[in-house]
Amino acid sequence: MKAVFIIAAGILCTTCQLSADREGLKQEILLTEKAFEKMAAEKGAAEAFAFFADPEGVINRNDSIIKGKDGIKRYYGNSGQAGATVSWTPDFIDVSDDGTLGYTYGRYIWKVRGVSGRLTEFTGIFHTVWKKQPDGTWRYVWD
Repeated sequence: MKAVFIIAAGILCTTCQLSADREGLKQEILLTEKAFEKMAAEKGAAEAFAFFADPEGVINRNDSIIKGKDGIKRYYGNSGQAGATVSWTPDFIDVSDDGTLGYTYGRYIWKVRGVSGRLTEFTGIFHTVWKKQPDGTWRYVWD
């Protein structure tokens, strides 16, 4: 009976620890999202999307898959999006049981000024998959 109690207590403690760790990891991802958004506002989409990408990261834009940091930076640098601003906040964040992957989704607002000077605003839903890096940072593998 004592052994069963010890095993049950161990499982309960492990479950509580995992839950606490998951909440901390979700907070890390939220802070990464906000740092990403801030960099996009300060340095532009090309710099921010390339910086926060995993080396093997991909983005899906206009039914195309753009791969890798260089490809992502080129896409945002050459797609007529110079000077565009973007803002977003995750509505939901979750993390895998082993704490190595996470995902977010929420709404974004993309604003771009056309050649006429008129500001156009696009809204939508984003979904990002995050991967924990060996140095402890989070980088997206899918956006």
